[in-house]
Amino acid sequence: MTERRKPAAFSIGTAPAKLREEVGEPRRPRAARVQEAVVLPAEIDVFDEQDQATAEPPPATPRRRSRLASILIASVGLLLSLAVGLWVDWLIRDLFARSDWLGWFAVGVTFVAALALLLIVTRELIGLARLASVERLRARARAAALSNDTREARALVADLSTFLAARAETAAGRRTMKDLRDEVIDGADLMRLAETEMLTPLDAAAQTLVLDAAKRVAMVTAVSPRALVDIAYVLFEAARLIRRLAELYGGRPGTLGLIRIARDVLAHLAVTGAIAAGDEFVHQIVGQGLAARLSAKLGEGVVNGMMTARIGVAAMETVRPLPFSAVKRPGMGDFLSALSSFVRLKGAAKARSGE
Repeated sequence: MTERRKPAAFSIGTAPAKLREEVGEPRRPRAARVQEAVVLPAEIDVFDEQDQATAEPPPATPRRRSRLASILIASVGLLLSLAVGLWVDWLIRDLFARSDWLGWFAVGVTFVAALALLLIVTRELIGLARLASVERLRARARAAALSNDTREARALVADLSTFLAARAETAAGRRTMKDLRDEVIDGADLMRLAETEMLTPLDAAAQTLVLDAAKRVAMVTAVSPRALVDIAYVLFEAARLIRRLAELYGGRPGTLGLIRIARDVLAHLAVTGAIAAGDEFVHQIVGQGLAARLSAKLGEGVVNGMMTARIGVAAMETVRPLPFSAVKRPGMGDFLSALSSFVRLKGAAKARSGE
C-alpha cells in the first residue's frame, strides 16, 4: 500500500513545485527576461525637443573661487603689506636720523594715510553689505511670491521700507504701506502693492538717468572723430550709469561693489542675448525709416545710445530690490523713440547752424 499524504492547506497558484510534480502538473516555462532599451547620450538630440529649444536659459551663476587661489591672494597680500610696513619703518628711522622734525612729520603722514585706508576699507565693506542686502531682498521676494506667504511678505515689506528710508521719493509709498500693511491678506498682492507704491518713483528716476546717459553717448559718438574715443566714452558712461542707478535704489557701492555689479550686469546681458543687440537696433532704425533721415554718424550715435540704454535697463534689474512683477519692465521701444527724436532735433539744429 502506498503511504497516504497528510492533508495540507495552500493557496491556488502557490503550490510547492514538488506537489505539482506529484500530481503531474507540467512545469511552466520560465518567462523570457525582457531586455530594456538603454538610450545613450549620443542618441538624444535636444534640438528635437521643442520645449528645450525654446526655453529661456538659466541665469549665469558665477564660478566659485578656488580655495587655493584665495590662499595665494591672501598670502601675497600679506607679504606686500609686510614689505610696505618695513619700507615705512625704514623711511621713518632714516628721517629721524636726519632730523627729529622730519621723523615726526613722517609719523603724522603715516597715521593720516593709515586712517584714510581704514575709512576706505570700511566704506567698501559697507557698500558690499548693502549690495548683499539688495540680493537677499530680491531672493526673498521671489520665494515669497511663489509661496504666497503673508507673514514673509509683511516682513519683507517692513525690511524694504527700512532699506529705502533714506530715499525721499519713497516717503509717500512707505506711509501708504504702513497704513495698508494689515489690510492686505494675500502675500503676493501685498508685495505687488509695495512694488507699485515704493519703487515706481525710483523707476521713473532710473529711466530718466538711462535716457540722459543714452543721449550723451549718442551726441559724443556723433561728433567724435575716432572709434576708440567712442568705445572709451561708452565704457565711462556705462560705469557712471551703473553707479548712479545703484545709489538711486539704495545700494551705494564702492569700487569693489561697482566691479561686482558690472560683472552681474554683463552676466545678465549675456543670458538675455543683449550683447549682440546692436544689429537688432539697426534693423529697428532701418525699419522705422530713421536711417534715411539721419547721417551715418548720427545713426551710429543712436545705436551706441541704445546699447547704453540696454546696459542701463540690465543694471536696473540687477540693483533693484524687487524683481519686476507689478510694474512693467522698461522697453527698448520707448528709449528708441525718444533717442531718435532727440538725435533728429540735434541734427536739424546742426544743419541750420551750418547753413
